[in-house]
Amino acid sequence: MKKCAYDLKLVGGFLLAHLLLYFSFQDKNIFWYIFTASLLILISYSILIEQLEDKASFSVYIIYGVVSGALLYGLFWTGYSLLDFLNLPFLDDVSKLYNRFAPSLIWHYIVLLLVIIPGEEIFWRGFIQKRIVKHTNVWIGIIVSALLYSSAHLYSGYPILALAALVAGIFWGILFAWKRSLPMVIVSHLIFDLLLFVVLPLQ
Repeated sequence: MKKCAYDLKLVGGFLLAHLLLYFSFQDKNIFWYIFTASLLILISYSILIEQLEDKASFSVYIIYGVVSGALLYGLFWTGYSLLDFLNLPFLDDVSKLYNRFAPSLIWHYIVLLLVIIPGEEIFWRGFIQKRIVKHTNVWIGIIVSALLYSSAHLYSGYPILALAALVAGIFWGILFAWKRSLPMVIVSHLIFDLLLFVVLPLQ
């Protein structure tokens, strides 16, 4: 892990992400503008430094992407149902998160699908996780990159969002390490978000 600290491109990218996401979460009224711009910057940073990987065929990354995205949603639905069954106060935070950050306008959904989802995977899995794995091993890379991904969501003010990002980060990190296909992870993330925000919202 010490070698990661000397990787200035890795450290610089992580600090840049924190700075951008800090400003993204500050104002609900401009969240979608700043968040979209932030992901465009992080995409540019990533592709200038790391080569994008796709070692799966089109049919493989579509099938695995769709199935894995649905499985992850199922995991979140189960967790939400458990919170509801136990009548825990975290349910209020889920509702507040939807009200504050969920897409509501047509252009929100467009940038979510075309910029934000691909951008998060290109940066956190295709850049951060890949750089960490160069200095450690696959499992450390998956866990540490998921923790870093989660930490950037703390600026939202909702710890449950950071926890959700940690779970999703580990899931997508394993998926990326397994098939080495960013398009597959992007499809998985896309299916998950469509289920979460459009088809079967958790509220």
